[in-house]
Order: sequence, then structure tokens, then C-alpha cells
Amino acid sequence: MLKFTFLGTSSGVPTIKRNVTALALHSTINRDWWLVDCGEATQHQLQRIPLTVHDLVGICITHIHGDHSYGLPGLLASASMTGRKKPLILIAPAGVKAWLDATILHTELFLTFDIIHIDVASQKEVHRQDGLLIERFPLSHRVPSYGFKFSLEKTTWKVDSDALRARGVPPGPAWGLLQHGKDVRQDDGTILQAAEFRSQHTERAVAVIGGDNDRPALLAEACDGANVLVHEATYTEAVLQKVGPGPQHSSVERIARFATAESVPNLVLTHFSARYDTPEGMAEVAAEARQHYGGNLLLARDFDTYELNDGLLARVPPPARTK
Repeated sequence: MLKFTFLGTSSGVPTIKRNVTALALHSTINRDWWLVDCGEATQHQLQRIPLTVHDLVGICITHIHGDHSYGLPGLLASASMTGRKKPLILIAPAGVKAWLDATILHTELFLTFDIIHIDVASQKEVHRQDGLLIERFPLSHRVPSYGFKFSLEKTTWKVDSDALRARGVPPGPAWGLLQHGKDVRQDDGTILQAAEFRSQHTERAVAVIGGDNDRPALLAEACDGANVLVHEATYTEAVLQKVGPGPQHSSVERIARFATAESVPNLVLTHFSARYDTPEGMAEVAAEARQHYGGNLLLARDFDTYELNDGLLARVPPPARTK
């Protein structure tokens, strides 16, 4: 029902293997998708996956730092030059919108679509539509930073195939009519009531995407009932102790302990310092995380796609790009 594609998993600066932060959230409900953060060169990363800027509904920016926002002007310009017309939702700090407006003005960027800005600081519920609720949660960083909670719900009607077969009704057009709520008259004149042979089935998925944050406990409310937590793990604990509190980032140990305390079943770590951009470095990150978290642990890589099915988040092959 819910998929994640990582477009950037490095912190601060890009590396050969990792771009700076960006995450696409998409679902099996429709072609719509959302982007959380938009680091520099995000539009280039999009060329490697099948998602297009024309199906992008909105962009959520966790905070004003450049490794989370410098990709915005280029992405918007490309969307405009390729013919986008429908409005784009931008859920972001006021400072991001002010900077974007100045960039648009001083670079003569003429967009072919409207930007609907929602100040992320203004309200907890920042977006609601059929089947989707997005809420924001204040975090702790050098500048105001926010996490986003995506709650998806999909309700479908299913026919009771066993009951229909027991009544001697084979699969066919009658099943489709009943599924759509229409009663069916059989050849012998009896009526099959749709209410008797169909029922509602609701799927739910909740994902929490954290911005830069040195106090994971601030996401406790958001993680209540969450299936997935995606959170920065910039340093291992030993390195964070050497770096000191100034950067205001989380360590692998701290976010792993938090996920355990909150019983989050799926934990995805991202936003890694460039110092870990080797097999040995990532092995160190994984070892520290597994020492403090026993759930389903994933270390994000650029272009990894994960899908949530039956409560388990697993890596899946990315779909091929369409021509």
C-alpha cells in the first residue's frame, strides 16, 4: 500500500554513492506521490526512477538547511519547462518560501503552475485529502525542524467468494455487480442481495519521517501506532560524543533505543555522515543499531525502494522507467 524511494541519504554534503536528502512517498492507490525534503540535484535523481514531476502532489520540507532544500528551484523549473499546469503544495517553513520567492524573482523563473504554500509552523494538521492525512511535529535542531506523519487509509469492497460458491454462483459478471453494491437477479428469479455477499476492507499505513533532530523522544506521539519510522542517524554514538552537541543530530544508538521503546516495527536509518560512506562504515552503523533495536532494520541507500505489506517493510526492485 505504501512505498518509499530514497533519492538522497547523505547528510550535509553529497558523496559519490549518496546524494543529499530527499525521500519519495508513493502508494498503490494511485499515481500521486509526495516528496519529503529536496536536497540539491534531486531533479537529477528523479531521472533514475519512474516517478514524474507531473504526478507530484506536494513537497514537505523539514527545515531550512540547504541539504534539505537547495534542490527546490531546479525541480520546480524543470516541472514548469516540461509543461506542468496543476498547482503544487509546498509545506515548508516560511523562510524556505521567502528564499524561493527571491530566487524566482531574481532568476526570472516563470512557473506555469501555482505553488500553494502552507507554513509548516502554522498548524499540526498540514494536509488532508481522501485517504491521506499529513501532520507535523516540532523537533530539536539548530533551526526549527519538523517531522511528518503520513497516515494513509484505503477502503475497498470485497465479495464473499466462499459464500457465493456455496450458493452455486461461479466467478463471473455477477460477482462484479455484487462487489459494486448492485443486487443480482438469478435465472431462477431469486435475488442475491449485495449487502449479504460483500463487506468493507480497510487498509491502513502510518509512516513517520523525521527531520534533523537530536531528541528522538519528541516523536513519541507521532510514532503511536506507526508502522514505519524513517529517521536521521548522522553519527554513531562514539563519534557524536566527540563531535559534541553543536550539530544537534541523533546518533544511531539513540534513535535505535527510541524505536525500541516505542515498539516501532520497522526502522529505516538515513542521513549518514560521509565518514561512514564505506562498507566498513555502514557495517559499524548496522552493528550499533542492531545492538539496541531488534525490529526490522533497514539502512537506506540512494534509489532503494521499500514497500510496506502486512506490516513488514521490505526492499523491492524498482519498477522500470516508462518511455
